[in-house]
Amino acid sequence: MKTQKSFYVQNGGTYTQVGDVLLPNLTIGEVELPPIGKFGRMRKHYLKEHRPVLYSNLFLSGTLFQHLVEIDEACVERVELLIRQMAEREGVTEQLKAAEQMEWVRRMNSIRNRAEESVLNDLVYC
Repeated sequence: MKTQKSFYVQNGGTYTQVGDVLLPNLTIGEVELPPIGKFGRMRKHYLKEHRPVLYSNLFLSGTLFQHLVEIDEACVERVELLIRQMAEREGVTEQLKAAEQMEWVRRMNSIRNRAEESVLNDLVYC
């Protein structure tokens, strides 16, 4: 009786015998994963907790990390833009920084917090 080779073996796949079981020798090629920043990690946590089906779909299709990197980059760009616009509108300048450092720090922290909250609501938790 002639045995037919599996599709895996026909395409160069090999097996390793462990006890009485043959296990396929599967490897994942070298993949350079880009770093995921604060906003990307927050998005991942949100998807896992509140949108598990979307998280699973992104994960299984192999696009989760790319999605997280894109979200992180968009959030960072938007936060920086909002900080510049809000600082200009509220008169937080280099002159204020030179004259009253603590006041400048207080105002910039307030601006940063408001910008991040806006971005979190618009891009991360939606």
